Amino acid sequence: MLVENKVVIVTGAASPRGIGKATARALAAQGAKVVIVDLQRDAAEAAAADLGEGHLGLRCDVTDKTSCEAVARDTVARYGRIDGLINNAGITQPVRTLDIGAANFDAVIDVNLRGTLYMSQAVLPQMKEQQRGSIVCMSSVSAQRGGGIFGGPHYSAAKAGVLGLAKAMAREFGGDRIRVNSITPGLIQTDITGDKLTTEMRADIIKGIPLGRLGDAADVANACLFLVSDLSSYLTGITLDVNGGMLIH
Repeated sequence: MLVENKVVIVTGAASPRGIGKATARALAAQGAKVVIVDLQRDAAEAAAADLGEGHLGLRCDVTDKTSCEAVARDTVARYGRIDGLINNAGITQPVRTLDIGAANFDAVIDVNLRGTLYMSQAVLPQMKEQQRGSIVCMSSVSAQRGGGIFGGPHYSAAKAGVLGLAKAMAREFGGDRIRVNSITPGLIQTDITGDKLTTEMRADIIKGIPLGRLGDAADVANACLFLVSDLSSYLTGITLDVNGGMLIH
């Protein structure tokens, strides 16, 4: 078991075909106690129950610092520790540069970037006390290549901010044996993308992927599992590409 008895929080993990839920399943299969966090309490609790006994579902708005702190407190109250955090919660909008309004910008930055900061702030004191922990931040290939398939420029900006934030936290908390790393998925088949891809779009995208297929949520989940586990104990501040070769640099 790669993460036996480790306590890991996964944000945005209630969607059935999402990266968060797939990550929660991968962690649970390898022995972790998983705390599923989502905006809807009922959905979070149901997703945790799907994993079997010993897991926890909690409501959280990652853009609300108090809500994030409550998740950390409830997790410690239940399990006594926090070993890992997967900052998975995120939203996207297909809006072009000249059409981005203040509300668009605030919404995307708040969930993707501010939410990553607030959840990390919530767990870091406990990890410092333990002198051990692993935080995984979810960025995107769109942050690296300057735009994606569905997300607007404000999404790329938010996800690029995640990369900078993760590297800065890795440098700051390395002395506390807390590792902070990022994942940059390519186009992954989830509930968000599933109904937007036409057959023609899918074929064109796959032409640019050396491995010849779109990614599955499990591909990203396995990368999260690796970064939370002790297999990556000497990795911090890295960006792990999970894109089938869509972007090679």
